[in-house]
Amino acid sequence: MRKLVLSLGLVVTAALVIVLVAADHIDAPAVGTLASGSTVEDITDYYAFESPSNSDNYVFVCNVAGLSSATSFSEDVMYEFNIDGNGDNVEDQLIQVYFENGQAVTNGVVSADGQTGLNSQIVTGTTKLATDISTSASSGGIQLFAGLRDDPFFMDFFQFVDIVNGVGASLSDDTNTGVYDPERDSDPDTEGVQPYPAAFKADGEATDTFAGANVLSVVVEVPKSSIIDTDGKFTSWVESKVKQ
Repeated sequence: MRKLVLSLGLVVTAALVIVLVAADHIDAPAVGTLASGSTVEDITDYYAFESPSNSDNYVFVCNVAGLSSATSFSEDVMYEFNIDGNGDNVEDQLIQVYFENGQAVTNGVVSADGQTGLNSQIVTGTTKLATDISTSASSGGIQLFAGLRDDPFFMDFFQFVDIVNGVGASLSDDTNTGVYDPERDSDPDTEGVQPYPAAFKADGEATDTFAGANVLSVVVEVPKSSIIDTDGKFTSWVESKVKQ
């Protein structure tokens, strides 16, 4: 049975061999700002990897609502892990996580059944697993968790901004070495040119902009045997989809 049509919110894509990591924080203006944080539709990080506690399982993690004070999910938003097992860039299987009656729900690994593209419907499977928010549950070899977690992404965001600005300035300035010089703006020959740094700071000097910030995390662990692959490889991406 299929029901509940949803449309695409945000996509993060990458190829999976053993470990997959993709990250994005409030880059899309429609889903948040640095001051207010992002919404539950905004995917901040996507991880897919072999379970460290069970080599026969894969773990899929979708983090959302970065730099915000959100503590709960929305029943109008579903998170959909897409799995392409034959390399044609079309999903063959899905892991859907949605919310009803205050619980996170998944039907495990199910067939995409031709519903590719921006719209999706909830697909039922042989297993339906539900858990309260911030608690985990398992059934039929599947484990599910959805709740608040410390943001695992490390980035010196403001140093990154300086690097980007420095690259832009140096394009029209042959003397810009990228090394910060607070006196450089007072030089009449370089007035108005900002001497931004050219690289990230060394270990121990960088500042983690996301330290102390939370995300809402959706985690699903499934048996490897349930995943379609080609020579042990598959492509995976995650989407947030909003009920229409």
